[in-house]
Amino acid sequence: MTDLIRLNRRLLLGTALAAPFVARPALAAGEVIVRTPGGTYDDVMRKYVYEPFTRETGITVRPVAATSAKLLAMFRAGNVELDLIDTGAGQLLTLDRMGALAPIAYDKWRWTKPEDISPELKSANRVSNFVYCTVLGYSKEAFPNGAPDSWAQFWDAGKFPGPRMLGDMASGSAHLEFALLADGVPKDKLYPLDVERALRVMDRIRPQIRRFWDTGALSAQMLSDKEVVAGSIWNGRLQVLIDRGAPLAYTWNEHMIQVQAMGIFKDARNVAGAQLLADYMLQAEVQAKYARDLIYGPTNTKSFPLMTEEERARAPGGPRSTQTGFYQNNEWWEDNRDRVNRQWSRWVQK
Repeated sequence: MTDLIRLNRRLLLGTALAAPFVARPALAAGEVIVRTPGGTYDDVMRKYVYEPFTRETGITVRPVAATSAKLLAMFRAGNVELDLIDTGAGQLLTLDRMGALAPIAYDKWRWTKPEDISPELKSANRVSNFVYCTVLGYSKEAFPNGAPDSWAQFWDAGKFPGPRMLGDMASGSAHLEFALLADGVPKDKLYPLDVERALRVMDRIRPQIRRFWDTGALSAQMLSDKEVVAGSIWNGRLQVLIDRGAPLAYTWNEHMIQVQAMGIFKDARNVAGAQLLADYMLQAEVQAKYARDLIYGPTNTKSFPLMTEEERARAPGGPRSTQTGFYQNNEWWEDNRDRVNRQWSRWVQK
């Protein structure tokens, strides 16, 4: 009798241990290491992507910080320490051209339909997970009778006086596009950028530039602390301040739409897990949630109907945004970055 009880206990224990694998045959093991921008971004993605993905697949997600230089160094040294790269589209394009990225497994996606991702926001080895934009932000207190509503007006320091800011090359790219818009170049004629002309236009506003910012945090701090009255700033950074009650605002006119994208190191330790995570992250329902909290725009066209009218109205890449803004040309920037870096360095040190 005792032996029978022991046998039954062993059978019951074996069944209990095996049950999760029987109920969830697709459960996978392992970890996906993701390069991310960090900070609040990680908090939002953990809530809407990483933790639900782990519950669904059994794969844990570990976000890490890594600069562009570190990503390049990893690949060149043949010592890839992460799997999925979540970064600016320009940086990812550089890695793609070096042959560092694996093809995106669109044909194996099970959560997201590839055709739902805007065609201009995906390629063989890269796929965009959100869009953001750089807007002309300003202090409502500094301009109670009307603020600058275009880059030409931003350049008019006589009519709209006060210290200003613009982005430095260290922010990702110098804001040469805004200089050319201020000089009368139409949005659809910006590229290829006339760098020499843009720098001549920059000469006119430089006495009013308090600082060329290199991080989103610095641009937000300068506006919040009233160090400047107007300047270029990422929409998400500014919207957070506005939502907290800061007397700030921005115009949608002539904003620059920019792209965040994902790629997978072809020599990654967990290519399969990274492919699954990219697929999971791009679902319409998932994108609508993290785009709302990050105040950015989704790349899945089916996400917009899931957002409120207010959320759609302030989403970069949405109907309103594409009518009044323009997409930054990442290919041009990556083709010319070294040259522009040299020209910018000489100009900014004059």
